[in-house]
Amino acid sequence: MATILLNGKPTHTRGELPTVGYATPDFTLTRKDLGEVTNVDLEGKRVLMSLFPSLDTATCAQSVRTFNRLSADLADTILLCVSMDLPFAQSLFCAAEHTDRVVTASAFRHPEFAEAFGVLLVDGPMRGLLARAVVALDENGTVVHTELVRELTDEPDYDAAIHAIRNHHHPCPEDAAFTTE
Repeated sequence: MATILLNGKPTHTRGELPTVGYATPDFTLTRKDLGEVTNVDLEGKRVLMSLFPSLDTATCAQSVRTFNRLSADLADTILLCVSMDLPFAQSLFCAAEHTDRVVTASAFRHPEFAEAFGVLLVDGPMRGLLARAVVALDENGTVVHTELVRELTDEPDYDAAIHAIRNHHHPCPEDAAFTTE
């Protein structure tokens, strides 16, 4: 359990972020077409996961836009944005914002994801949603960077996340665009 802040007031998460240097926890999420995407589907790709409460908040929306912009030159990295938002709402947001790099996935059917990644908010007004966090994976599914944002209304450390992805790249001949459709 971690203690973070929401507008300066303590709130708690269940579990712990995955450990750097270890394999990502197994997970399943819901794609925009209501099919599933799993950690196995992402094998062989670098993954920058942006986890957050909801695209209906200004900070979450800004973080998706910023990661989309900052990852523009990372053609072999999947920018996976995960929240409890319904897949339809995620798709509408990305279409309206022209976030062409973003692959959205919803944890709304998969509460075990939030616990496995240590981001389930267990108390306070946002309980049941995801805390703001970043998890970066190399192409082997190994965790190379994590950040649990201390104040839920703050943006993540974009530079640290992008730096971690860039510095842990081992080119694969099979690198190709990934889609969750």
